[in-house]
Amino acid sequence: MSVAVDVRSLVKEFNGFRAVDGVSFKIGRGELFSLLGPNGAGKTTTIKMLSTLLRPTRGDALIEGFSVVKEPGRVRRVIGLAPQDLTADDEMTGWDNVYIQARLYGLNRSDARRRTREVLQWIGLWDAAHRKVATYSGGMRRRLEIAMSLVHEPTVLFLDEPTLGLDVQSRRGLWRHITRLKGEGMTILLTTHYMEEAEALSDRVAIMHRGRIVAIGTPDELKSRVTGDSIYIEPVDPEDLQGILESLESLGLDASIISGRVVVRVERGDSAIPIVARAIGGFRVKSMNIVRPTLEEVFIRLTGEALSEGEEGIDTFKFRRMLRSVRR
Repeated sequence: MSVAVDVRSLVKEFNGFRAVDGVSFKIGRGELFSLLGPNGAGKTTTIKMLSTLLRPTRGDALIEGFSVVKEPGRVRRVIGLAPQDLTADDEMTGWDNVYIQARLYGLNRSDARRRTREVLQWIGLWDAAHRKVATYSGGMRRRLEIAMSLVHEPTVLFLDEPTLGLDVQSRRGLWRHITRLKGEGMTILLTTHYMEEAEALSDRVAIMHRGRIVAIGTPDELKSRVTGDSIYIEPVDPEDLQGILESLESLGLDASIISGRVVVRVERGDSAIPIVARAIGGFRVKSMNIVRPTLEEVFIRLTGEALSEGEEGIDTFKFRRMLRSVRR
């Protein structure tokens, strides 16, 4: 495998708190590699170190052979970054935002105009190129951020939670653009807390938890670590969790309480449901579901915690613009 990104024991500490704790991995050229984990896992801090926005406390990483510690200027020439936070100016047009980015990367006026036109057409924003960004939807804003990250023709692209806050339709639309980039040979590092996103897009996934990588593999390799099914039981009254747990354990079942639900691990969920239902018959239950092996299950087995996907349909960009206007 020809390596584009080589991360070597990265550590980042903030006032004694270790946000990233000895992270190492390699990404091959043309590979889409995902860091999957909840908010606070250290994904964004890792991206910031790899994109030279933060200096590592210890460790290093080579991007296309250039050290993020010793050669940050060279690293910036070969990478593109679409961060979580807003970078485009609301009061400027999409065209102006991308064109200025091109000029900042040293493209002359002619090349900057050509590349601005190319990336806006490619990302599907040409019809809105001369509208103010303040009129863009959340999905359009995300596509604009990606256009800005591509205008200087990088070989490695960092996407930090690229679909955060988007509704399902906008999220899947952005997936198509990311898949096209990969198909064109782009090396991509993507961070996400959406398990479906990691599974749909990734060649390989690194599961990140509390600053450390706890597993790396293809989605299928990771899911093969989980055998059997899980039955999730959510009681009407949370105070019944312990009683349900004890009833199941009295039958010798492997059960635990995770994020407000009792999880029972069994060989076959459909065969075990009648036994489980009888064991908890004295409790009022809101829901009981069989879950086959998923990346969510892998995360739970490895960490003992649930991987929360957050709320759907929140337009994060409009919310942040509202906050900006209030601050003014």
